[in-house]
Amino acid sequence: MCHEDKKMIISASRRTDIPCYYGEWFMNRIHAGYLLTRNPMNHSQISRITLSPEIVDCIVFWTKDAKNIILHLKELDQLSYNYYFQFTLNPYDKSIEPNLRDKDDIIETFIYLSKLIGKERVIWRYDPIILNDICDIDYHKIQFEMMCKKLSSYTEKIIISFVDMYAKVKTSLIRPISEEEIIELSAYIGKTAETYGLPVYACCESMDLSPYGILKSSCIDKETIEKACDILLDIKQDKNQRTGCGCFQSIDIGAYDTCINGCIYCYANKNHKNSEQRYFSHNPKNELLIGTVLENEVVKGRE
Repeated sequence: MCHEDKKMIISASRRTDIPCYYGEWFMNRIHAGYLLTRNPMNHSQISRITLSPEIVDCIVFWTKDAKNIILHLKELDQLSYNYYFQFTLNPYDKSIEPNLRDKDDIIETFIYLSKLIGKERVIWRYDPIILNDICDIDYHKIQFEMMCKKLSSYTEKIIISFVDMYAKVKTSLIRPISEEEIIELSAYIGKTAETYGLPVYACCESMDLSPYGILKSSCIDKETIEKACDILLDIKQDKNQRTGCGCFQSIDIGAYDTCINGCIYCYANKNHKNSEQRYFSHNPKNELLIGTVLENEVVKGRE
């Protein structure tokens, strides 16, 4: 294991499913050696992000379906990039996740990816946990154990979360989850995962779930990166994330309102039609994920 000076971790991306929908753009930017990204809180603020493997310690891919990025991984390896996956795999049908492929097919993709790059580099996210008339507690218990049985040999870590009732995700298909329900499901998840030899971590949960064998998560995790990439990192926790987030500092290169998975619980898309329009306006040759730099806009280098 070698020591690395503090450089940069790329998050690709909490804001949209880059591996599923924007792989061509991402690889074009890798070849160019940089990309541009807009500050989502200040649209006129544009940053230039260097993508050299000498600068980028690790790329963290967030996805619900890695099929489309897999064909690019060999090239990333040849270019000496380090990376791992946060792979969300939930037991929901198309009423909840309308534009995803068949779940059995995605499970096969998860397994193939794990065999390709190593199970320590594919983290299974069972999140968010939602409850409704169909997806009740018993449903989650059955589905979680079935998925553990299929995936336990192909990952080393599970991350869970319970749905946050943001105003933009209010729908009759999602209802609030009581503290008692969180406790019951957490106890079952912790015990079942332990049976399959998998540690479980909770993402941004205010409740202490450690009595049920579930510790607090840092999804962009120093220990995970060091193990997967065989390096030692000098990095700090990210103070710009939401309350309860244990992630370490990274630069997110995605954009909100650009994912067309259509998941009804998504906090990153306000309006699916708007996301579709932005997706279809996307040009994989552009420096920005969506749109271009206007004449009067200033681009600043991001350290």
